[in-house]
Amino acid sequence: MDVGGTGLLEFVHGKLNVPEASDVRSVFSAIQQQNTRKPQDNMSNTLEQFKQLTTVVADTGDFNEFKEYKPQDATTNPSLLLSASALPAYKNLFDDAIGYAKKKGGSIEEQISSAALKLGVNFGVEILKIVPGRVSTEIEAKFSFDTEACIQKGKEIIALYKGAGIDKERVLIKIASTWEGIRAAEQLEKEGIHCNLTLLFSLAQAVACAEAGVTLISPFVGRITDWYKSKEKKDSYPIESDPGVVSVRTIYNYYKSHGYKTLVMGASFRTKEQVLALGGCDLLTVSPKLLGEIAKLNDKPEKYLDPAKTTQVPKIDASEKNFRWLMNEDEMATEKLSEGIRKFNADAGKLEAELKKALSA
Repeated sequence: MDVGGTGLLEFVHGKLNVPEASDVRSVFSAIQQQNTRKPQDNMSNTLEQFKQLTTVVADTGDFNEFKEYKPQDATTNPSLLLSASALPAYKNLFDDAIGYAKKKGGSIEEQISSAALKLGVNFGVEILKIVPGRVSTEIEAKFSFDTEACIQKGKEIIALYKGAGIDKERVLIKIASTWEGIRAAEQLEKEGIHCNLTLLFSLAQAVACAEAGVTLISPFVGRITDWYKSKEKKDSYPIESDPGVVSVRTIYNYYKSHGYKTLVMGASFRTKEQVLALGGCDLLTVSPKLLGEIAKLNDKPEKYLDPAKTTQVPKIDASEKNFRWLMNEDEMATEKLSEGIRKFNADAGKLEAELKKALSA
């Protein structure tokens, strides 16, 4: 599943018992240590072996699958909020967001924005009652090119979580990987607010994110390959030349060869072969369908990505002018980033229409 980015919900297999972390990267490190422990005798299928190489994250929109996959982390987006808010079970979360916005006041547009923000946090708070790790809460797509607005919204999200008794270490602010979004994430990270940079399709975006010191990036394997298949009129690629796989391998190599701490989480997979070709990546978010296919295999997975086996490459200029030039020259990344923002915004617009009805009632 690939709805609006890294999926409706993303979470790590296996509940990890670790002390309260002072830094979210410490938690990720602990998770990876958990996943590199020697497998037990019953861990014979490919999936269980693969989990010893990479932190496997399940990508699903079904709340019931929390029980099956015992999540560590989760993330919300407008598509999830839109669909879940229509369910009677979550009416109280919707109503609470409306009440909050009305009390806060302002223009109808300001109230809609406040309600949308509060609704996302309300869902995040409920999710954190289930998962022991973190939740990613997304900033509205319409602010993707507004640095100050992203910073403000990020701080508002953290304040709302704090008001609900949730420590900021359990929250990742999800922002589109525009130049403006990256600059916002840089400032938020300096203030101890961790970020998940989404809609990432190029090395230029990845370099800018790493230089900004963001916690996590999510390059979209499947969407990259989809674009090239359409452009080059191909049905498939050999896995070693699959454009999405090559993109993540390139980013991973660049990060590790230059010692960046930003973590790489490959997302938006189309086939099990794409997943297995990225064995060793920091994290991978995979649909239950593909996880099921991999679990049926009994082959030993390969560790294709290894920080100890990187190739040194020249550093790329991460200045704004070079970022914009490299994005201009990358037709795929430019198109997919714009398309992704439009899709995020379309879903947010549908949600806001429902919020407006409730606020006007």
